[in-house]
Order: sequence, then structure tokens, then C-alpha cells
Amino acid sequence: MSSSERKPIRKAVFPVAGLGTRFLPATKAIPKELLPVVDRPLIQYAIDEAREAGIEQMIFVTGRGKTALVENFDIAFELEQTMQERGKDMSPLEDTRFTPGDLITVRQQVPLGLGHAIWCARAVVGDEPFAILLPDELMWGKPNCMKQMVEAYNEVGGNLISVLEVPHEEVYKYGVITPGETKGNLTEVKGLVEKPAVEDAPSNKIVSGRYILQPEVMRTLETQGKGAGGEIQLTDAMARMIGNQPFHAVTFEGERFDCGSKLGFVEATLKLALEREDMGKDVRAIAERLLAQ
Repeated sequence: MSSSERKPIRKAVFPVAGLGTRFLPATKAIPKELLPVVDRPLIQYAIDEAREAGIEQMIFVTGRGKTALVENFDIAFELEQTMQERGKDMSPLEDTRFTPGDLITVRQQVPLGLGHAIWCARAVVGDEPFAILLPDELMWGKPNCMKQMVEAYNEVGGNLISVLEVPHEEVYKYGVITPGETKGNLTEVKGLVEKPAVEDAPSNKIVSGRYILQPEVMRTLETQGKGAGGEIQLTDAMARMIGNQPFHAVTFEGERFDCGSKLGFVEATLKLALEREDMGKDVRAIAERLLAQ
């Protein structure tokens, strides 16, 4: 498909139906995606990333007890009226605003895995290529990860996934690619496997939570059986598409923080706080004082 025929990436799916059990009791009443990294909810970083990549419509795949996620991006009338009356700065709320119709939610009624969550958004995605952002994976860099991927998509089309290299002994925790020809930060994907044994892993390039997929993946997911962990795996469905459509990996030039884990969440908070002009110096002084004790 030529670049003139290639449909732009206008929609992004955010799987946010998880229970956040690793962060209990903090996530008993608050969705884990609303836990703050410094002073922004985790989900806001993924939304900002999608917006900066030119994506217009955000699709949340939610579950029971996650209505606060939608409330976060609604107008808080009483709050905003009170702030205006008191002359407070309204700019912190700007990024939480959506044009009506640009935030859509669908329910994943039963937790059957990432592949099933994506399939739940099929009616909203329609017949367009779309992005997927896993909010647990906070990707930090300039240009941001999804922007790098959209630029690659505009060059080669087809399906793309972001990858990072990890120590080989850690590959069993991730989806792993079988790499083909490499050109710059683009690598041809010849195969995909979800959470392989270390000795069976085809490389140390892991799938890192960002995807651009063609709508045909939805038809593949309709017949996708259960895979690793007894769940319907997106990786397995993508693997079935390899050979039928172009498939590439984009090696992200930036940092990844696994905010699905407590250590990763703390690391992201420290990293981003240290880079802030309004607090970085003070945070560094606090860290040095604590380390000296």
C-alpha cells in the first residue's frame, strides 16, 4: 500500500480493565491508572503520548469499578467553578479535557486477557488501523514512543510494535520477537512468542506496550484460543498475521518504566521528579540526604 493510500492512525485503544491487585490496598477504590506519578495520573501520560502522536480518539476498555477513569476526563463543575471564583490557575486541568465524542468507553465484562480486551473495542475501531497503549508501561523520551511509531508507520505501513532489549535471562516475562532484517530503528518481525522459556527465546527484544495494528487483527482475535496464563493473548493473534501483512518492530529510543510493579512505579516517580524544573533540585537534595543516613 502506497503512502497516499495508507489510512492515518486516528484511534487508540487503552486496556484499563485490570484490578491493580499488586497495589492493594491503594487500588481498592481507586483505579491503578489514576495513581499519580508526581502530580499526573498514570493514564494521563499515555493520553498525552497519543495526543502528541496526532491521535484524535481515545477508546478505554474498562471493567466494573473503573468509572473514576471516565470521571477524571469529564468536567468537574463544582471544582472548576470554585477555582475560577478564587482566581486559581486552571492550567493543570487543561490536559484532562476532551472534545465530546473523542473519549469512548467499552466494557470488558470478563477478564480473559489482553487480546480479548482489544477485541472488545472492535465496533469502535471499525475498519481503520489503530494504536494500542498499555498505561502500565510509562514510555519516556523525545520524540515519544507512539510518535516514533507513527513516523515509522508512515514510512512502511502494516503492523508495528515497540520493542526494547532486556537481559536474556528476563525474556520469560515478556512477548519476544524473532527478528529479521534491521534498518535503523526498524526491525522486520518474523515471529512472536509470549513468555517463552529462556532457552527457547528467539531474541532479547521484548514487546514493550505500544502497538499499531491493522483492523484485520480483530478478525484474528475472534477465533484466537487461550494461550500463556490461560488467557487470550494479543501476541498469539499478531503472530498469526505475520507473513500476511508487513510487520515491523520499532526499537524505542527512550526509557521504559514498568508501572505495573511497585519498584517501577517508584523509579518512574523519582526519574520524572528529578527532571522537573520546579522540584528537581529539591528532590535530589532529599534523595541524597536519605541515602546518607
